[in-house]
Amino acid sequence: MAASIMIQAANGILASAEYFDVLSVLKGLRNGAVYGVKVRFPHALVMTFLFGRGTTLEKFRGILKATYMHSKNLAKFVFLYKSMMVMLQRMEGKEQHFHSFIAGVIGGYLVFGENNKINSQINMYLLSRILFGAARLLVKKGIIQEPKTDPFPIFASIVWGIVMWQFYNHKEVLQPSLQNSMTYLYRDSNVWNDLWDFLVFNKPGTI
Repeated sequence: MAASIMIQAANGILASAEYFDVLSVLKGLRNGAVYGVKVRFPHALVMTFLFGRGTTLEKFRGILKATYMHSKNLAKFVFLYKSMMVMLQRMEGKEQHFHSFIAGVIGGYLVFGENNKINSQINMYLLSRILFGAARLLVKKGIIQEPKTDPFPIFASIVWGIVMWQFYNHKEVLQPSLQNSMTYLYRDSNVWNDLWDFLVFNKPGTI
């Protein structure tokens, strides 16, 4: 009975517009944490067991550490971002288009400004997306004309030409995870001793 009353009271608070801003921030914190786990855990699991070194226990510890960091950082950013958006909106009296930029800059500096592997991957992922978005925005605003033919093949050829040149001539400038992936694809495929490590294993004890 008491539990039912508490649930009804909680649902009443959740349905109330009075607490919307605070509840939105808390729900953002929750969603940031959950999404971080959903994104990082499978990625870390695959990459660690494909290219990671160490015992199985050490690999699992690394996976959990990466998942925790990704989840924590996303949750912190969403919490800070939404909190600042609420404060800016109340200061201005209404939401302004530049509020999202200010909140993003501050949150990005505080949460994703630390130079580590997880933040580096997230920031590079976003960089590629915003470059695409910037190009589409220029077309949308009429600043540049929409191409008459699909520019994607040219984009792909330039990207792959540059990354292959960097890998073969200046591999150290690439991210370690990309170095590992490309070494597996382009260097390790030049090495074999017999049919066993030609078809079954890349190297003894590996796939």
